[in-house]
Amino acid sequence: MDTNRRSAETIAVLGAGSWGTALAVSLARDGGPTRLWGRNAAHMAALRGTHRNERYLPDAELAPHVAVTADLGAAVHDTDLILLAVPSHAFRATLQALSAVLTAPVPVTWATKGLEPDTGFLLHEVAAQVLGAETATAVVSGPTFAREIAAGLPAALTVAAASPEVARRVAARLHHGVLRAYTGDDVIGVELGGAVKNVLAIAAGIADGLGFGANTRAALITRGLAEMIRLGTALGARRETLIGLAGLGDLVLTCTDDQSRNRRAGLALGRGMPLEEALRAIGQAVEGVPTAQRLVGRARDAGIEMPITEQVYRVLFEALDPGRAVQALLAREPKPEDR
Repeated sequence: MDTNRRSAETIAVLGAGSWGTALAVSLARDGGPTRLWGRNAAHMAALRGTHRNERYLPDAELAPHVAVTADLGAAVHDTDLILLAVPSHAFRATLQALSAVLTAPVPVTWATKGLEPDTGFLLHEVAAQVLGAETATAVVSGPTFAREIAAGLPAALTVAAASPEVARRVAARLHHGVLRAYTGDDVIGVELGGAVKNVLAIAAGIADGLGFGANTRAALITRGLAEMIRLGTALGARRETLIGLAGLGDLVLTCTDDQSRNRRAGLALGRGMPLEEALRAIGQAVEGVPTAQRLVGRARDAGIEMPITEQVYRVLFEALDPGRAVQALLAREPKPEDR
């Protein structure tokens, strides 16, 4: 990696939740110019005063040279790269606000995972609608929890962009001693991997909440990966992407560790807690919930079978008892594993 270039490029992280804060902490480690924007002025003032995000990531400390602001125009003025880390439901509105203050072309990338809740669009489709197809864009994904990235624990992720040069620039800015960034051009595959795994993590949480064992969890992960690959290849993704960091890697992470909000939501459902109560207890966006609804629609439109995703959807939106959802999966006819 070109270390001098990485340090010289200013990056603005938009979104001051746990993930945006963790990314800003990580990006600032090599001394590179880093900005962090959030829309809540009071929250950003507190963060600026303490250098800690007490609400979302209290154990992580922001370096003093990170510029913290609630002024979007100031955050992106004369910056070299922009990185969105907002929930999927805020993605379009953030891009619209961004387009109103940008005064020069800047590559826009995002670490947001999921589909647009209202439309089911992949996020690169939303970006093209709002920013125009000529804007350079990229997506960042992979098996990464915010707390571990902020703590500086070793990890790897993927940066995908239509332009190899944009992918390299973003990867160079993210990459340092403990965080390895890989590049690729399969934007659809990276986005779908990051969306589908959240729904499957809810399924894994439900199974564990019901008291099922490691065998069940392993089967859900494996058959869930088959669903991810079926839908992904139908929509233009590459299989190798979906068995890589942004697909299988992120799927294993979120299905097996309670740092995953989606897994925790599933655990609560499996233990009998109503969905709204579970979401209130978690207190942050659980992307798998709206994504399940939109994934089912896209799978049906494409004529793709996604039985685990379908049962998660029914538990979330049709009040199906989680135990009966598992029974429905087990009652399916035997079939060859490769279908």
